[in-house]
Amino acid sequence: MKRVLFITGSMHQTLQMHLIAQELSELDCWFSQVFTDSRIINFIIKYTTLADGTALAGQFRDNSERYMQLHNLQIDYGARINKYDLVVYCSDLLIPPRMRRGKTIWVQEGMVDKATVISKLVQALKLPPALCANTSLNGSTNICDFYCVASPGYKQHFEKMGTNASKLIVTGIPNYDNVKQFLKNDFPFRDYVMVATTDMRETFRFENRPAFIKQAVKIAAGRSLLFKLHPNEKFDRAEKEIRKYAPKGSMIFRSGNTNHMIANCAELITQYSTVVFTGIALGKKVHSWFNINELIKLTPIQNGGISAQNIAALCRSYVAHDETHGKFNPAGITKQQQTESELLEELLIN
Repeated sequence: MKRVLFITGSMHQTLQMHLIAQELSELDCWFSQVFTDSRIINFIIKYTTLADGTALAGQFRDNSERYMQLHNLQIDYGARINKYDLVVYCSDLLIPPRMRRGKTIWVQEGMVDKATVISKLVQALKLPPALCANTSLNGSTNICDFYCVASPGYKQHFEKMGTNASKLIVTGIPNYDNVKQFLKNDFPFRDYVMVATTDMRETFRFENRPAFIKQAVKIAAGRSLLFKLHPNEKFDRAEKEIRKYAPKGSMIFRSGNTNHMIANCAELITQYSTVVFTGIALGKKVHSWFNINELIKLTPIQNGGISAQNIAALCRSYVAHDETHGKFNPAGITKQQQTESELLEELLIN
């Protein structure tokens, strides 16, 4: 039986990897939270809290491993137990040299950060991409053999950022490939202006939260507001700020189904959050710190929820491929159901 290792990160990434693995019951599937062989970084992880705002440690790793244990998934943290026929990554920013010798596939989970001066400098000097301290170079290192991406727009983006076009495959991505399903929900509130916050401060980036809240109040223009906090935020601080700067009675949720909240909202306000794609695909009016027209082009294809099957089909074929029989050709393995979302074209026209 061929053995596959799935690398996890945030809960979204962990859920995504589990969905793909569920389509590969004939393979021996194992899981590991993202890791490094760097002695310096591992010292920081073990003896300090500096990495707790990243997927390497803190609640990200705790939540992911708790989920894996709850679902009785096989865990091999750091790939120390087995040798693998294929490794499936959610990030190519931190791949140890020993893990690059076998077959590898990268899977996009959601939005990537904007390229900055620092990320461009890191690329130009061929420095470790993790030095960017954000996700701007995730999917752009060209390290993995194949890259499963959300949309034709993201395929163009990653090619522009340096990944070979021949490696990029538009599979769609689980969690964001069938947003119409979220319209049927039992969330009790409707027709509010929703604000989805981010964890910029918790991940060592600057944010003027009071100014953001005031801007949201201005956009709402008297309509009711609902704030959905990022799960990595310091909730007490965030709620205190909302109570101070937002109208009395504004709703605040620490948890809950974000997609259902978006489905029921009248308008969506985000910062740097992948959930903006749910709003766009549902035809909501959205606000973001990214360019909206660019986001429309990047929005994940809506293929009826077959992205996990698409990615699993690629994994299955690639892990079975005998390299002595010639170069692997992934053409025709995945099913798209559409080449470009009609909804997105309509949004661009309107």
